[in-house]
Order: sequence, then C-alpha cells, then structure tokens
Amino acid sequence: MKVFFYVQHLLGIGHLKRAATLARALRAAGFEVTLASGGAPVEGMAVLQLPPASSPDFKVLLDEKGNPVDDAWKKRRRAALLDAYRSSKADILLIELFPFGRRQMRFELLPLLEAAQARLVVCSVRDLIQPNPAREDETLQVFERHFDHVLVHGDPRVAPFERTFGRAADLAGRLHYTGYVVEEPAAQGDAGAGEVLVSAGGGAVGRRLLETAAAARALSSLRDRTWRVLAGINAKDMRSLKSEGVIVEQYRNDFTLRLKNCVLSVSQAGYNTVMETLQAGARAVLVPYAGGGESEQTLRAKLLAERGLVEVVEEGALVPATLARAVDRAAARPRPAPGAVDLGGARRSAELLREWAA
Repeated sequence: MKVFFYVQHLLGIGHLKRAATLARALRAAGFEVTLASGGAPVEGMAVLQLPPASSPDFKVLLDEKGNPVDDAWKKRRRAALLDAYRSSKADILLIELFPFGRRQMRFELLPLLEAAQARLVVCSVRDLIQPNPAREDETLQVFERHFDHVLVHGDPRVAPFERTFGRAADLAGRLHYTGYVVEEPAAQGDAGAGEVLVSAGGGAVGRRLLETAAAARALSSLRDRTWRVLAGINAKDMRSLKSEGVIVEQYRNDFTLRLKNCVLSVSQAGYNTVMETLQAGARAVLVPYAGGGESEQTLRAKLLAERGLVEVVEEGALVPATLARAVDRAAARPRPAPGAVDLGGARRSAELLREWAA
C-alpha cells in the first residue's frame, strides 16, 4: 500500500519531526511512503521537498527568500504538490493538521483533497490544537466532505481532543486516539549521566529560555552539576553562555540517550521534546512557548503537571530565580513512572491505517 503524507511546518520543525517518525513506523509496517514537506529544508530529513514556505507569525506566508508569497508562487506550489501526488499513485492520502489548522494552505490542500476523492483520506493531528470555536463549523464541513478518519496522536487520559476542539463529539466513530508519537530510542550507554540538559528544540524561539537557564544554574541546588545547553540555530550567538560547568552546543545526535541519563531536563513544551522526555523517564521543568497567541504548549504542560509528571514555569514568569526554584522542585521528585502516558502512537497509527486500507 502506498501512502502520500503531506506536512507543512512554518516556524519550528516539530510537525515535520513527528511526521517523519510516523513515516518510519509506516514503512516498518510495510507501507511505501512519500513524505512531502512544504517547510524549510531540514538537513538529514528524507522528504519530497516542495517549494519551501515559512511564517514567523502563522499569518503571513513567506517564500524561500523571505518574501511574502504571491498568486504566481501559490500556482507553482499547487502544481508541484499535485504533480507529486499523482506521481506517487498513492492508495492513502495522509494530511498533517488540516483541516484543524494550516488554513493558510487551503489554496493547495483543497485541490489536493479533490484529486484524492476516490482514496482513503486521513488527517493526522496532535493532541492539542489552537482553539478557534468560530471556525469549528467550517472545519467540520471540510472534514465531512473530504476525510474518512482522523488520527489524534495523544492519550485521552491526559488531553481529550474536545479540550481544544469543542465539536469533537461530531467526529464519533471517525476519531481515533493513537497514543503519543515518539521515536523508539536506539542508543545505549551512559552519555550525559548526571548532567542537567537544557534544550529548546530547533531553537527558533528558545533564546530567552536558554539564557535564563544558564543564569539559573548558580541559584539552584544543582549548581555543582554540568549544565549542557543545546542551543540549536542560536548556537553561534550563544557561546557567551559557556562558562565553568556550562557547555554550549548546537545539537546532539544522542539527545534521547542524554535525556535518559540526565539528572534533570529543562526545555520548552513542544510535543516531540515532551514525549521524548516522558519516554526517557526524565525529571523535567517545562517552559512552554506562548508567543503569537499560541496556547498549545502551555495547556499540555499544565495537564502533565496536574498528573505530577513535570514542573512548569510559564514564559511570563521566566527569570533565573523562578526557574531555579522549579529545578529544585523537579530534582526532588521521583522520575515519571513507565506507562504514565500512552507512547505507542507511531505503531498504533500504522495498525489503524492497515485496518482501514484492508
């Protein structure tokens, strides 16, 4: 069975990373997958790259040169997507987030959905979306017209979909929880044992967190530990944070192993990082990103804190002393118990697609 999987990341790379994890699980289950990415190219990601688009505010679409897209660009992009889809000869169309988000891409997604009318069409969406009650009727109309099922990559014990999509009951029988999607760890060893691991995903919006964490070290009970700061795209500009006991790096290929071995993780609350942290059983302080009116990370962090799994510092309260106190509380708590949340989303998604395709 052939799957054409569309994903569009606009700011960070979280959406693409989750889609790539799903694509690998589908391939392992015997599917042939074309992963079509419409965001900025990411080194090491094997995708069918569409003309890239980004958005610093989730409103204005920019092309690869940073200029606002025009109708001619949209026409080229739409043609490239439809050509790629037709060439794939896919049996299944899998679309990440739309129609529950990515309304900016309707110019190409509605024609794509029309082209896939005779195929199995499935939406892949994370546990929490950006709430917009005024558009829920429109969302349901698009879903009813074009989609067969929606895979919700979450655990309803933590975050039922109706928490951010009030009309979820109207999807009864077609809404399927998979558990959270996270890559199975492969590396073994003791790398990073005893360290405090500070990260901000790709680093697109994490500069303040990284700077505050470096300053919080001296105020915390873990001041004698090595603090490793993974700065992502900000690494070159943040070498000044390096000092005795503070290491600054861009990325680590063994990030998940270091999460497993660290004494504590300090990070934002993006979907992928949080699930990797829970899978690793790491004590954690989450500082959810709340810029641009985004509420998804804040809500996820609070729901996990209510279950006693993490400590949370809201972005508005992020200063060294507040973060240091949260670090101390997290360091004093037990590690999250295995099975605290369902992390089998990648495998379960493949099982459901196989069932529906059959």
